[in-house]
Amino acid sequence: MKTETLIEALAASVEPVPRNAVGRRLLVGAGGGAVVTLLLVAFSLGLRPDLSKAMHGFSFWMKWTYTISLGVGASAMVTRLARPEPVSLRRFWPVAIPFVLLAMLGAVEMASTPAGDWLAMWLGKTWKKCPWLVLALSGPIFVGLLWSFRRMAPTRLRAAGAAAGLTSGAWAATLYCLHCPEVSAIFVLTWYTLGIGFAAGAGAILGPRLLRW
Repeated sequence: MKTETLIEALAASVEPVPRNAVGRRLLVGAGGGAVVTLLLVAFSLGLRPDLSKAMHGFSFWMKWTYTISLGVGASAMVTRLARPEPVSLRRFWPVAIPFVLLAMLGAVEMASTPAGDWLAMWLGKTWKKCPWLVLALSGPIFVGLLWSFRRMAPTRLRAAGAAAGLTSGAWAATLYCLHCPEVSAIFVLTWYTLGIGFAAGAGAILGPRLLRW
């Protein structure tokens, strides 16, 4: 059989992929994992007793703006890296914008706070456990994204794994806000980001092993 004939025979039974199929599958996988994470926050850690009041304050929305913007940017990375097409990692630089903006806010916060209070503001009351909780809560979302990748064909496995971990960590941190009582921008900048970074690092390590096809 000639090569052209073989290609035509293989392509004859191929059906067109539905529009936005990649995004929808990733949404299903991440969404399913997020539901599990939400249940863990609600029934294992517990929601903040003053949650309704906190949601009317600046600090709560400061945290959510940071984590949600990271989650949206990281999700866009995953959507691109899930496809078998060349893509430059440099084009994902906007994902760093939330970090820079929060760092600027943290600098303003420190400038308006007496130096003697900086350490307490930075460490809060939960700095020892915050990064590890964010990492643990990212697990179900990461598993959901792995399920999504089973129907895809990523070629940059380490980058795709890191992006999936970053996405999982950011959305896990978003849901963790429902429990976390901390209010400082530099606390969020340090310890939330560290937990999200742990998740991204774990994804980078596991990506070449778990995303292989």
